[in-house]
Amino acid sequence: MAEVVLRIRLGRPDDARAVAALVRRVTRRWIVPDQPPEAGLALLSRQGAAAQRLRMQEGHRFHLAWLGDTLAGVATLRDDSHLTQLFVGTRYHGRGIARRLWRRAMADAVRRAGTRRFTLNASRCAVPAYLRLGFVATGPEQFSPNGVLTTPMALERAPERRERA
Repeated sequence: MAEVVLRIRLGRPDDARAVAALVRRVTRRWIVPDQPPEAGLALLSRQGAAAQRLRMQEGHRFHLAWLGDTLAGVATLRDDSHLTQLFVGTRYHGRGIARRLWRRAMADAVRRAGTRRFTLNASRCAVPAYLRLGFVATGPEQFSPNGVLTTPMALERAPERRERA
């Protein structure tokens, strides 16, 4: 049996339903348990297919990791600098998919906009993963305006060195 290869590509509006299913499934399993009940429900309500499709139409860049016909992960950047989503299906954790998605999204933003500073708001369970990706906390865990408990984080990329002629 041939090994299934991971493919990463940009998301399209017709991917919104698959993105929503993955994101909501992972959110229910890993994020909602650490949130006040009303915040968890509100968070899930903002992750449906229509909301994902709208974000795509507004210009958020969705990078999708596919294993065959299965969506295994998603990374979404707003304004080529703020990571709004980085989710990998629980059954695919530990395979380096999040790292590959993040590297692809970051390289895309650097190429498109020259981005050097990336930000995100991490759920409690995701902080260790983001630390491994090079992010640092920029403040304490706090409630967002939407009532979701998160830690603000950032990653500063060093300017690229230019060779002397």
